[in-house]
Amino acid sequence: MTCLDHIKAHTYHGRKGPVSNAFRYAIDYVLIDLAAERPLPTLFSRNRFNLMSLFDSDHGGAPKEGRGLAWARDVLKAENLPGKERILLLAQPRLLGHVFNPVSFWLCLDTQDRLRVVIAEVSNTFGQRHSYLCYKEDLSPITAQDTLGAQKIFHVSPFQPVEGDYRFQFDIRAERIGISIEYLRAGGGLIATLVGPRQPLSNASILGGFLRRPLGSRRVLALIHWQAVKLWLRKARFRPCPEAPQSDISR
Repeated sequence: MTCLDHIKAHTYHGRKGPVSNAFRYAIDYVLIDLAAERPLPTLFSRNRFNLMSLFDSDHGGAPKEGRGLAWARDVLKAENLPGKERILLLAQPRLLGHVFNPVSFWLCLDTQDRLRVVIAEVSNTFGQRHSYLCYKEDLSPITAQDTLGAQKIFHVSPFQPVEGDYRFQFDIRAERIGISIEYLRAGGGLIATLVGPRQPLSNASILGGFLRRPLGSRRVLALIHWQAVKLWLRKARFRPCPEAPQSDISR
């Protein structure tokens, strides 16, 4: 079964601690099986310009230098992990050639389409990227009730330190996706969610998304910087961006 879905999602971020902040906005994601060959909607392209497109170079490695699906397969092989049978990418697509993905997800499934491993691919606005491996200790299928942990070692926001831990939850169903990421640290943290229904990607859904949000990820970047301005005005502590971790993936 192939997969090419349009996720008309909402994301929520809630900051905890002395300087609190929260926001929620609509966002478009695609969920795609990169190994499957299928007819594509006229307004969507793979590795070439279109109204909406997805480029392999945007994922699986350094920004604009990614190897796409081959990278995800190599990660699973190097770590001796299951899920190589079917790998889906959940990501914001390019809109008129522009994209910025704060976080994308490689969903790694077995032959029965059970979720076994997730690679959370995190990018910051400083041109850096790091990925977190999420799987259960016994390598059994991941369910909506499972909480998976990772140590934070990558700089995301100048208003949060590079310390603490993440707690991931993945609720991936045939009709919807629901992802929760909780950041835990002494004296603060945050909760971030991505939730939305799944529907087949079509010319109508692409055009509808463009008419609703014609700026695409440019709007996402503007919203990120607007939230940063609000935190700065509230005198949240600012931290400069350190060097990226030497390894591009951790757990």
